[in-house]
Amino acid sequence: MAARKQTAVNTVASLEQQLAQLKTQLSKARAAQAADAVKAVAGLVKDAAKAAAALKAAQSKLTAAAKKKTPGSAKQVAAAKAAVAAAKKDAAAAKAAVASAKKAAAAAKAAAKLAAAHDKAVAKAEAAVAKRLKASSKKAAVKAKAAEKKAAAKAKLAAKKAAAKAKLAAKKQAAKAKAAAKKAALKKKIADRKAALKAKAAAKKAAAKAKAAAKKQAAKAKVAAKKPAAKKAVAKKAPAAKKPAAKKAVAKKAPAAKKPAAKKAVAKKAPAAKKPAASAPAKRGRKPKAAAPTAA
Repeated sequence: MAARKQTAVNTVASLEQQLAQLKTQLSKARAAQAADAVKAVAGLVKDAAKAAAALKAAQSKLTAAAKKKTPGSAKQVAAAKAAVAAAKKDAAAAKAAVASAKKAAAAAKAAAKLAAAHDKAVAKAEAAVAKRLKASSKKAAVKAKAAEKKAAAKAKLAAKKAAAKAKLAAKKQAAKAKAAAKKAALKKKIADRKAALKAKAAAKKAAAKAKAAAKKQAAKAKVAAKKPAAKKAVAKKAPAAKKPAAKKAVAKKAPAAKKPAAKKAVAKKAPAAKKPAASAPAKRGRKPKAAAPTAA
């Protein structure tokens, strides 16, 4: 089934067009009516003039018949009087018809004049309304243009503000990144410096340890070199080394001889004491062997 094509019809515009056509036809009809009324008045005036002439003729006949003194003049006078009365009646009727036609023509003319004035007033009012509507639409257009301009300016300002904000954010981000890079570089520098100091301290500690080890080795070699002399001294003074108090003192002092400085002190004191336990502290806290039994 084929779909029907529907066309949009503007009813108001169609009615306004019909009203304009009817107004044109009405003005034409009013003008024709006024013209017909004028023509009718002219025709009735002619008829009234004819009736008046007939009345005048009848009156003249009546006057002439009244002057005659013949036996048949009475009849003629009576007929003339009847003709005068009929002519008067016709003249009055014609006169009344003229008056009525004139009245109708005047009414038609007044109606046409009133309609013309009304149409003129309506046209003037419509022109004023159209002018006011045009001014209103112009004002609305100006207002809309101003609003559009204001909105465009506002959008431009917002875009400018957003661009400035983005620029500031980018600048802030760049400054933050720069500060972070600076901080990282400073941190790396501090870490490198700390590592260098740590390496330096480790190297210093290793050097001190090596030095201490070398010193210890030297002390050990020195003690080892002085050991035979100590043995000889102990062999000569064996009976004097039998004191238990000396053994206890040496046994107590032996653990404290772990430091290199203590080794040197013990090594130096060994020949002066000439006791059997004096040679023991050179060997890292080992208990010294009893010197008396070996001497025996």
